[in-house]
Amino acid sequence: MPYLERVADVFVLNLGSRDVDDTENRISPDWVAEINTLLDEVQASSGAAALVTTATGKYFSTGVDLSWGAENLDQINRFIGTVQEMLVRFLTLPMQTVAAMQGHTFGGAAFFVMAHDYRIMRSDRGFLCFPGVNIGATYSPGTVDMVRARLAPHAFHEALTTGRRYGGGDAMALGLVDAVSAADSLLDDAVARAGELAGTRGDVLGEIKRTMYANEIRSLLNPVAGVDEMEWASN
Repeated sequence: MPYLERVADVFVLNLGSRDVDDTENRISPDWVAEINTLLDEVQASSGAAALVTTATGKYFSTGVDLSWGAENLDQINRFIGTVQEMLVRFLTLPMQTVAAMQGHTFGGAAFFVMAHDYRIMRSDRGFLCFPGVNIGATYSPGTVDMVRARLAPHAFHEALTTGRRYGGGDAMALGLVDAVSAADSLLDDAVARAGELAGTRGDVLGEIKRTMYANEIRSLLNPVAGVDEMEWASN
């Protein structure tokens, strides 16, 4: 399960496990609950602080755990609601957030990194992808609205309608990420970026974010419309 470390003023949230270097870090109810618990710990701290989210191994995250969904069709809408509440929490966190993508970032995880203030991607390996169009999965209005607010129109359209897999350089060229870095310096660069802005932590920053993204927050917090359970089961 995810765990938390700290480097000076920067909390480092690792999406994987302390005991396993290479996991897919799928988004499941238990995973979301653990992320929220760790965010509680971060927000209970005092003083200057920022947050970096990363992982180890081949995957940053392969996105939503479709196998869990197939086995729990009656709980899908509630689960999607909890995921979108988590996205709102990252979107409005009263400190700077940096996603350091050391590996593949697919589907729901691509939306997850878009809820961060900054995104840094490994330059030589790993893909960022919104694969819905290729796997027969649509996106909720809230997640689409959030990504629209983050990207230039042409990048927004291409990323969500083509299912293209972007390497670090292409992702940066299109504006999906803010920077790229070599594997051995990715985390250090992310921590440095977060540390530079740790002093902005506070209620004022949180209020600015809530004002900036007021429409997207309302969209994300709207009750999720009924998901076609047969469609989910077929993915």
